[in-house]
Amino acid sequence: MSMSESTFNFPRFWEKYGTFFILAIIVAIFGGISSEYFLTTSNISQIFVQSSVTVLIGMGEFFAILIAGIDLSVGAILALSGMVTAKLMLAGFDPFLAALIGGVIVGGGLGAINGLLVNWTRLHPFIITLGTNAIFRGMTLVISDANSVYGFSFGFVNFFAKSLLGIPMPVIFSLVVAIILWFITAHTRLGRNIYALGGNKNSAFFSGIDVKFHVLIVFVISGICAGLAGVVSTARLGAAEPLAGMGFETYAIASAIIGGTSFFGGKGRVFSVVIGGLIIGTINNGLNILQVQTYYQLVVMGGLIIAAVALDRLISK
Repeated sequence: MSMSESTFNFPRFWEKYGTFFILAIIVAIFGGISSEYFLTTSNISQIFVQSSVTVLIGMGEFFAILIAGIDLSVGAILALSGMVTAKLMLAGFDPFLAALIGGVIVGGGLGAINGLLVNWTRLHPFIITLGTNAIFRGMTLVISDANSVYGFSFGFVNFFAKSLLGIPMPVIFSLVVAIILWFITAHTRLGRNIYALGGNKNSAFFSGIDVKFHVLIVFVISGICAGLAGVVSTARLGAAEPLAGMGFETYAIASAIIGGTSFFGGKGRVFSVVIGGLIIGTINNGLNILQVQTYYQLVVMGGLIIAAVALDRLISK
């Protein structure tokens, strides 16, 4: 065996398995502190269910960060999509059709607005999505009159409360989306072009890649993921809340970055982001069991984002 083959490559090892190690360490910590509550079957199942929304918006954020951008409007898109879904059901629409319109069409449409504005203004996505975050949140408050919307189909709520082969429906839903997005990134020209665009936009342009088209597609995907998260959130709560998803952009960014997505574009994997979302859900669940107040959870999340980006840069060097 040659020296190059036998030498351990830590950066490559960490890129593949680092997220799993972080999750295992966090589970071990909370399990050691509160094993009688944290490590129960019902609580583990609850962690997966609670993480489903975070995983969905995290996967959408992953695509935005993959091109060295960002999407700060995912929380507002979640709220507006969920509100539209609830309003459509109250208006008599079939729950499946309402979810399709609210999650895919509204979510994708709002994402397309982000992408078109980024292309048209040539401003950084941070500025555009910071503005549309306020606009979409305002629209949610307007159409709901700042009130919760409830009283829609019990079939819709019950569908997401069911399990299939012991796996809760929100978990199956998020996994199906993850498999579709993984296929796009790993086995399509679109996915390869998105990675190339994140690696070097100028090189991608001179290689014949339509930069504006791919930027638009990235934000449409981010919007659809946030819209679907809004559908799941509405079903789980049994109501559409005008302030739903407030601050969830932090969770989405944390899921992507902790999942190994480079904040500088061109590097990351969908299923690592899924594990990143599970890490966020596990931390929130564990802190709730330990009765740690919510604002301390935000402190932990902010610290994790900083640590993850710093670690990414350190390992890259």
